[in-house]
This record gives sequence, C-alpha cells and structure tokens, in this order.
Amino acid sequence: MSALPREELRGLFLFEHLSEAQLDWVAANAVLEEHEGGSTIISEGGEATCFYVLLGGAIRMTRLVSGTEVETNRSDQRGAYFGATQFFVHQEAEHRYGASVRALSDVTLLALPANEFAIEFRRWFPMATHLLEGMYLGWRNSDTVIGSRRRLLALGELSAGLTHELNNPAAAAVRATAALRERVAGMRHKLAFLAKKDIEPELLYQLIDVQERLVKQVAQAEKLTAMQQADREDEITDWFDDHGIDQGWDLADIYVRAGLTTADLDNVLEQVGDTFIDGAVRWLAYALETEMLMGEIEDSTTRISALVGKAKQYSQMDRAPHQWVDVHDGLDSTLVMLAGKIGGGVRVVKEYDRNLPKIPAYPAELNQVWTNIIDNALGAMKGEGTLTLRTWGQNDQVRVEIGDTGPGIPEEIKPRIFEPFFTTKPVGEGTGLGLDISWKIVVERHQGDLRVESEPGNTRFEVCLPTVEQASL
Repeated sequence: MSALPREELRGLFLFEHLSEAQLDWVAANAVLEEHEGGSTIISEGGEATCFYVLLGGAIRMTRLVSGTEVETNRSDQRGAYFGATQFFVHQEAEHRYGASVRALSDVTLLALPANEFAIEFRRWFPMATHLLEGMYLGWRNSDTVIGSRRRLLALGELSAGLTHELNNPAAAAVRATAALRERVAGMRHKLAFLAKKDIEPELLYQLIDVQERLVKQVAQAEKLTAMQQADREDEITDWFDDHGIDQGWDLADIYVRAGLTTADLDNVLEQVGDTFIDGAVRWLAYALETEMLMGEIEDSTTRISALVGKAKQYSQMDRAPHQWVDVHDGLDSTLVMLAGKIGGGVRVVKEYDRNLPKIPAYPAELNQVWTNIIDNALGAMKGEGTLTLRTWGQNDQVRVEIGDTGPGIPEEIKPRIFEPFFTTKPVGEGTGLGLDISWKIVVERHQGDLRVESEPGNTRFEVCLPTVEQASL
C-alpha cells in the first residue's frame, strides 16, 4: 500500500521540520499498514525491523515481568511512535523489540524499515545522532548500575524490617513450645503422683471435669492492672497458706493469669477434699499453664501468618497486575515492611476513611509510591516525630496524605523534588529516583496527581487517584 503524500507527512510532529528531500525519502520508503482491533502488531523480543508511527486508532503496549504481562502505556494520539525506537544506536547484537504492542481498535500505521532509516538518519543528523547515542548508552549503563544497587538496598531494608517483625512472634513461639514440653511432662508426673495415692476413679473423673471447666475460663481471663494482679496474687497465696500448700506463692501467678479466683479454688476443694487438694492444685496449675502456652503459640503463629500475608499483599504475589484495590491495604502492608525503620521514636497516626471505594490501579506500583514517600518521611524525622497517614474522598478521587514532622523541604528546592536524579541526601545515600518514579506511577500511569506542601515540622505529600477506569494509563 502506498505511503502518505508529502503534505500529510509534514502534518505529523516527527516529520514537520524535515527538508523536502528528507520527506521524499520517507514517502518513498514508508508503507501503510492496517491492523484489526485485538491483533498483535509487534511482540516483545522479536527482531526490531520497523519504526512505526500511529496514524489512527488506539494501541496498548505491554511488557513481561516475571512471567506476568504488565501494561506500560496506551495511546490514541496521532503521531505516537513505537517499535524500533533505538534504530540509530550501534549495537553488536541485532535490535529486539522491548515491548509488545496490540491494537485496541482498528489501527492505521506508517511503517519505516529500521535499518534503512538508521542509515539515512545518521546522514541527516550526524551530530544529533552521536549525542543521542551517547546519551542513550550512558543512561542505560548508569540506570543498570544504579537501579541494581538501589533495588538491592531497598530489598535489604525491607527484608530487615520484615525479619525484625517476624523474629518476635517466632521467638515467642519457640520459648512457649519449650516451656510447654516441660509442663506436659510435669502433668504426667503429677497424674502418676495422684494415682499412687489410690484416688478413687470417680474422684479422678471429677478432677478432670474441674480441669476442663477451669481451662475453658483461660480464654475469657480479664486483663488486670499491675495493682490488681498483685492484690489477687496475695489473695490466692493466702488461700494456699490456709490450706497447707507449700510454695503457694509460686502457683499464685499461674492462677491469676488464668483468670481464676479463690472462689474457683473453693470449688476445687469441694470436689477433691483436703486429702488430694495439694496434688490437685499443682496438677491443675500445669493444665492451666499448658493452656496459656498453647494460646501464646497460637497468637505467635497467627501473627507470623498475618505478617506473611502483608508481605504477599505488598509484593502482589500471585495477583493480577491491574485490579480494583483498597488503598488502605497497601498503606498497612508498607508500614509492616518498613517497621524496622520506624522504630520506637516515631508515632504512627492513621486517619483512614474506611468507607472509600476501591480504585482501579496497579497495586504493586502504588506500594512503591507509599514506600518511597514514607521512607523519605522517616529519613527526614531521623527516628523521632509523628508519621500521619490520612485518606478521604473528593471529586471522584481517593486522596492519600502522608505527613511527617521533619524539618521540611526548603522553598528553593521544592519545585525540583520530582526531577530525575535530584536528591538532597549526601553523596552515596540517595539516587534521586524515588520521587521521580512516584510521580510517573501516580501521574502518568494512573492519571492522578502528586502534590506536596511543606513547612518546618509539617510536610505533607498528597496522592490523588481516580475512582473510575481511565481511558489511557
């Protein structure tokens, strides 16, 4: 099919400043291609043979990330280009398409052969080609080195925070398991001791019945203040002394933590009598402590499971890249991942509007935004201050505000904070990519907005995200 005439080519922004001879070459070498909606125009990894210019219709660009197709762009702009966009760069290996492009509707494309276009382009713009080639290769090399280093550092920090959070419940479960083993052994010995006293079978059944009733009370034990705990221990210790039970003070703590009182002990005495009360009280203490230890193990493993769930939510493991999400899930999972950096000197305040609707988003990328902003806030506060996370709805948008009480952003640098590679951190501590990436994810990827207001003691980043699906992402 013949290409566009010269006057139509000049109407495309890429070609509007070409000379007449250059336009003639484009007209002579370009061809028009028609693709039906839903068809694949180019595939990622395929040999990059053509430079394409969109003349009509809409396209969708995707890349494979860890086996998952991730949409990187959509466009229906006449003149948008894709395909062999690095055709002018000399490479030892052949050029490959860096993404797949599919037609969202019937599209019309102008296709230029990449190899031939590269030769003419270098001849038309020799100095520009050298500059572009040097800039591209330099950017690619620095991006590879800096990006890899930054990802490793971020992974190390997140892993440290997660392992710190996992260590506490894991250690508690290990301690409780070791103690549980000792208590179970003690129960066996006490049961054998009771049996040696020729306890009546009916009495043993009654004792087991008492044990079951008391054990069930453990889950409903009320939380006591330190003063209430001490007073109740004194009451139970006195009861033990009154009934000739040695070292009753050692058992009192167990009974109090289990939520029992002297009235419960009176009931035990009524069931077993004076003869067996000493052995019964000690055997019941083992049973009660065993139940409390099993509860501690359950709480610890539940906490570990919840942390793993938060980590999976943060990484969006086994989930679609684009979905309807609750922004609070991402904020909470990010706080868990950064818990090791938050420390005891930072107070976290959550002012969430839980009635907000879910939004269409790329949650793994939004988690990267929350991570960048919260990490910067923690760095600014240097271990002391208040981190505030607030959400609300306004004008068909979900708004997320992340504030800190750090020294603030100086007015003279505020306009530059979203620039690539701009950082206020000392050399070696920052790449200047965090807020630039956040801007691209929020504004370009989600059609939202990212703003900042700052003064000493009050810096607030506001992320605005649409609640409806956008035509272009």
